Amino acid sequence: MQPPPPAASPMPLRRRVHFILEVDRFGDRISRLVDKALVALIVLNVLAAILQTDASIYERAPRAFELFELASMVIFGLEYGLRVWSCVEDHAFAGALNGRLRFAVQPMMLLDLVVLVLPFYLDLRPLRILRLLRLGRYSPRLRLFARVIRDKRDELFVGLFVAVVLLVACSTAMYYVEGPEKPGFQSIPQTMWWGVATLTTVGYGDVYPETGLGKILGAMVALLGVGIFALPAGILASGFSDALSRENAVRADEMRGKSGPSATQSAALAAIAGHAHGTTANTGGTCPTCGTSLSEILIPPSAPPRDP
Repeated sequence: MQPPPPAASPMPLRRRVHFILEVDRFGDRISRLVDKALVALIVLNVLAAILQTDASIYERAPRAFELFELASMVIFGLEYGLRVWSCVEDHAFAGALNGRLRFAVQPMMLLDLVVLVLPFYLDLRPLRILRLLRLGRYSPRLRLFARVIRDKRDELFVGLFVAVVLLVACSTAMYYVEGPEKPGFQSIPQTMWWGVATLTTVGYGDVYPETGLGKILGAMVALLGVGIFALPAGILASGFSDALSRENAVRADEMRGKSGPSATQSAALAAIAGHAHGTTANTGGTCPTCGTSLSEILIPPSAPPRDP
């Protein structure tokens, strides 16, 4: 008779808090529940900030709005403190003081300070709308979209450069065609407003060419704008589709119960978990940069061991 497998040792509290708040752990119900609760609180905060601008609604229960803002501040402040306290569990932020300082100056943490603390203490209510930006922290799909933008930044930059060159060229040509006497075309910078509205096919109609040559040029610019400004959308759609395909393939391999991820899959799994700080493939089953084991990132403590 074989002895029962040894019981898994409990995870230290600080590491567990770090995994709940910072790392997506597949199958971890507590982490998902916390993320959903925080997302709901952010949405309610934005909704409250919108409703407060209507005096007829706000005057019915001003105290309720104030208490809700105070309770939200306490919860968000507790979340911020726990993130800073537990961040040293990530190898990239090792060090009781230096690691926490490096963690606190990250863009998302600075955003937390701006949209959580300043609106409460300085009464900058419009800044509370920016709390919607925090949703990217809890949504794997939004983080995936951000990674696609980062991966496709070179192609997007080329598309943006072409659009700027076309804007300058068409605005300059229209300025000389319509002449400086026509309102809206009195300078090249003023003409650029017409160029933006035409290239994006918005067409506000406040500025428009009147000469025959100007109308022909405007029609050509509008046709070019359809193709130029559709280019970034196509680049992002292609990158997002490729990223989703890779993610689904890796997760399908894991669902089929393979013995373990390959080097490339390990890096991909770490990226899916929002835990990859680098772009190189990992060869040791750990996060490419911070060194955290993939088994700790992706497998919850309660998950049964996989059959060999």
